[in-house]
Amino acid sequence: MKIAIGGDHAGFEYKAKLINFLKADHQVKDFGPSTDDSVDYPDHVHPLATAVGNEEQDLGILICGSANGVAITANKHQKIRAAIAWEEELASLAREHNNANVICLPARFVSYEKAESIIKAFLEAKFEGGRHERRVNKIPC
Repeated sequence: MKIAIGGDHAGFEYKAKLINFLKADHQVKDFGPSTDDSVDYPDHVHPLATAVGNEEQDLGILICGSANGVAITANKHQKIRAAIAWEEELASLAREHNNANVICLPARFVSYEKAESIIKAFLEAKFEGGRHERRVNKIPC
């Protein structure tokens, strides 16, 4: 699977570790940042969301302090369904019920080990379709 990953300075440390974790089973494209220096997250989120929306990447992972900024920004893209998760069940449900294609992690509120578990749950879950597909189809404006 092709995984896009990015975020901001608050998520930099987790992003670096997650890239190594993911590389064992996936192709990973890093959308930055490349250091923990302060950055404007939209500069990294928009290219990632474009790549996922254009299906150049299968799924996306975004990491910032609260996950709010990256989720809000990613969801401006019509083909993106970005969900914030701080528990594994939320990540699974985001895929199963909402067909989320980007997961957003709050680095300041979850441990790295928890972040890894959340990502694993997100990647293993599958969209259930059915009644959920009808609802997901109503999301775009």
